[in-house]
Amino acid sequence: MYENKTVAVVVPAYNEETQIGMVIENMPWFVDRIIIVNDGSKDKTRDIVCMYIEKDKEMQTVIPWRQKVVSDSVYDRADVILEEMRLREEKAYAIQKIYNDNETDRIVLIEQENSGVGSAIATGYKWCRDHNLDCTAVMAGDGQMDPAELEDIIRPVCQEKIDYVKGNRLSHKAAKIMIPKQRHFGNSVLSLLTKIASGYWNVSDTQTGYTAISNYALNMISIYDIYPSYGCPNDILIKLNIENCTIREIPIKPVYAVGEQSKMKIFKVIPTVSLLLVKGFFQRIVEKYFKRSFHPLFLFYMAGIGMMILNVPVLVKIVVDVLIRNGSVTFGYYMVFILLTLFSFQSIGFAMWMDIQDNEKLSK
Repeated sequence: MYENKTVAVVVPAYNEETQIGMVIENMPWFVDRIIIVNDGSKDKTRDIVCMYIEKDKEMQTVIPWRQKVVSDSVYDRADVILEEMRLREEKAYAIQKIYNDNETDRIVLIEQENSGVGSAIATGYKWCRDHNLDCTAVMAGDGQMDPAELEDIIRPVCQEKIDYVKGNRLSHKAAKIMIPKQRHFGNSVLSLLTKIASGYWNVSDTQTGYTAISNYALNMISIYDIYPSYGCPNDILIKLNIENCTIREIPIKPVYAVGEQSKMKIFKVIPTVSLLLVKGFFQRIVEKYFKRSFHPLFLFYMAGIGMMILNVPVLVKIVVDVLIRNGSVTFGYYMVFILLTLFSFQSIGFAMWMDIQDNEKLSK
């Protein structure tokens, strides 16, 4: 435990037979549960984790399953409905079986079909939510996250009730040297897009997986539909913002060349995650600023985007007449194009300014 708060670490693992032992052995003392989610590994990852489970049989903090709400009272009806919703969501997870789920086992192995790192994190999050853990961190199974920095990651959650804490490798002076150039470029592009999509305008290094989340936040977001692949950190940020969860970034060291083998294809990830962010942006704006509590920035965003869409055929008309037909374009088309361009950028600019102002309070 840490500051009288129960702490778990979710470790998504896919073919990490060379690294997973190092991750387990170096886990700090204050971690009550190490949740290894074996994402359909084809190597000996499972066997190695099982070996550590058998070796680590010391009595640990007892963490029973959270008691489900069973009541006929009208005052508990909302909680009963929530339990029923979560029961229906069970089929959305990729879990195949929990190898061990004793109340005193420090290491818990959950096995699932290969579904992606985001799916593995969702599976681990579900276990921690169902067991009512106070703070849940995520550390990759490849050993790229320094366990000595875990205390800095969980401290704001345990001491200050921050909902979500994430590491920031880009703030380190050696980041440009340590992080491969392709990854650094891809991270910078996705970080910029994620600021706009998530509403957390002060975050950077959005692709880092070294995070900690509170029990409150785990119960607020939809864990079952977290994006299953490498876009999961971006998707989680969007979900957290919709629920007005607080966030903080902690400087961490970039760690590479510890024996890990990268499974990310950056130029394949950028287009897919960018599409996810576009979808997430509209989901956030509609859900947070239209359905739940109307805000003028919704109108400004929609008006600006609408004018940009209307401007496309005008631009096409101008380009076709000038470059293809070698003809002249009437003055009216130019004026329409200029006015739509100015008004769209002005409207989106106002919306972004309002968005920044409204979400500034969430960055702690």
